[in-house]
Amino acid sequence: MSKNFDVVVIGAGPGGYIAAIRAAQLGLSVACIDAWTNAQGGPAPGGTCTNVGCIPSKALLQSTENYEHASLHFKDHGIQIKGLELDVGRMLARKDGVVKQNNDGILYLFKKNKVSFFHGRGGFGAKVEGGYEVKVAGNSEEVLVGKHVIVATGSSPRALPGAPFDEKLILSNDGALAIDEVPNRLGVIGAGVIGLEMGSVWRRCGAEVTILEALPAFLGAVDETIAKEAHKVFTKQGLKIHLGVKIGAVKADKKGVSIDWTDDQGAAQTLAVDKLIVSIGRVPNTGGLNAEAAGLALDERGNVKVDEACRTNLPNIWAIGDVVRGPMLAHKAEEEGVAVAERIAGQHGHVNFNTIPWVIYTSPEIAWVGQTEQQLKQSGRSYKAGSFPFMANGRARALGDTTGMVKFLADAKTDEILGVHIVGPMASELISEAVVAMEFKASAEDIARICHAHPSLSEATKEAALAVDKRTLNL
Repeated sequence: MSKNFDVVVIGAGPGGYIAAIRAAQLGLSVACIDAWTNAQGGPAPGGTCTNVGCIPSKALLQSTENYEHASLHFKDHGIQIKGLELDVGRMLARKDGVVKQNNDGILYLFKKNKVSFFHGRGGFGAKVEGGYEVKVAGNSEEVLVGKHVIVATGSSPRALPGAPFDEKLILSNDGALAIDEVPNRLGVIGAGVIGLEMGSVWRRCGAEVTILEALPAFLGAVDETIAKEAHKVFTKQGLKIHLGVKIGAVKADKKGVSIDWTDDQGAAQTLAVDKLIVSIGRVPNTGGLNAEAAGLALDERGNVKVDEACRTNLPNIWAIGDVVRGPMLAHKAEEEGVAVAERIAGQHGHVNFNTIPWVIYTSPEIAWVGQTEQQLKQSGRSYKAGSFPFMANGRARALGDTTGMVKFLADAKTDEILGVHIVGPMASELISEAVVAMEFKASAEDIARICHAHPSLSEATKEAALAVDKRTLNL
């Protein structure tokens, strides 16, 4: 006997669980299916983000940043610590506890909003009267029928050809979050968000970290000024970063992992490490959906094909998040989830891709929204730039972290903010002001005229806006 719903959501990651909750808030009957399982065999909703991505990585980044502060910087504050030790087991246990709190929080929200949760893997069945069959396989064996179906199945890490993940020696983000002993030598392939964050975690713990990146430029998607500053700081911290490399054979044995690679000058090199993290991108999760049988169209990369409103080629079937075009970001998935739920309910959901913020949670943090200076040059748009260093910010000095800057880019004629780029303390929080400003089509002058609390890091944002008109007050 099938169970009928207005909306069936496949996947309870950031996009899926938010879509389910918003649809339920709008008065629709909703089911959400998710296959993630915790160590005890119970449900672990939240997807990659909660289980092996955003949440656990931030927990480890916070723990290891505390450790580095205690070992290197507390003495500057007059705090002396004797016998400082790192307990990796306890650090990982804390991380797991943070993950569980988030898992349990989502289950609570489902109950609160009357979302029916099914623990198992969802896949399409037949088109039937009243909608589409979705079969649940796993802990729950059910057949659901949804008038609307939202595919929110997320993504998985891309493996190197010929070097599959074993999560012991060759690690994805999953294995990188569960290393139970600090390796002496750690290799990382890919200098993107995951590579830099996980490399930073284990470097702080004492590992010698070498990062191999195929692209010739460091953080090519980031504004060049910000990327150069970040590269300088990360290198000074001890990360060994090689750009423009070509990866050859990767071999794992009892001694560890050896990577043959060619540097940007064409010279052959070999890197021997205890463990290797591979972070070369992610692929959409469409396996198990039974997409072909249902007639659901995929593109050449395996993404579910959607239009600008996240509609697929099949009536009343939608797709969001990592499984569709656009940046693979949890908050992008959340916004699409809300928008789709509202569209199903007859409202006008909206996502502005031009104001989606990006963050790398290293220390210093890197955050940006809008266009980079190189993109503006490429497009030929006339612009003005202004920047302000945290070195000249009173709050940053008091914190003891004056690394980096805030940079504004504004239209040369209208002064509309086109992009804001930050490297420095609390960049992930500071970027929100820029997102709000850009959503309201604010000018750099608008931010320059707003009173910011003193002393605060946000004053660097105001000063960078002032710098667009070459009238900074504290530099």
